[in-house]
Amino acid sequence: MNKVIMMGRLTKDPEYKVTQDGKELAKFSIAVDRRTGKETDFFNCTTFGKTAQFAEKYLKRGTKVALTGRIENNSYTNKDGQKVTSTGIIVEEAEFAESKKAAEAPEEPKKTDWLPTDVDDELPFKF
Repeated sequence: MNKVIMMGRLTKDPEYKVTQDGKELAKFSIAVDRRTGKETDFFNCTTFGKTAQFAEKYLKRGTKVALTGRIENNSYTNKDGQKVTSTGIIVEEAEFAESKKAAEAPEEPKKTDWLPTDVDDELPFKF
C-alpha cells in the first residue's frame, strides 16, 4: 500500500496548467515540520482534476493544508546523459488545516485576568 498523509504550509503559490491532452494539473511544494519541531522537510506535490482546480483557486503561499495521496518515484535521463531520480507526492485530496481567520491573524495570548482579584477565597478551586 502506498498512502501518505501530511500537513504543512505551501512554500509558493501553485502552478496551474492544462496539458495538451486537456488534463488539469497543479504543482506546488509544502514545508512539513518534523515532530521535534527543529527540522523541516520540503515535498514537491502534483495534483490533477478537481483537486488541481481547488489548489489553483484557493491555495497560496503560506496556506496550511492537510494532504492525502501517494509517493511516486520518477527517473529520466537529462540532456547530459545522466540518470536523474526524483520523488514527489501525488495529491489525491487536499483540505484547509486552519481557518481563514487563524491564517490571517497572529494568535493572541490567552488572558487569565477575567476573574476579580478579591474573590480568590470564595472559589472552590485555585489557579
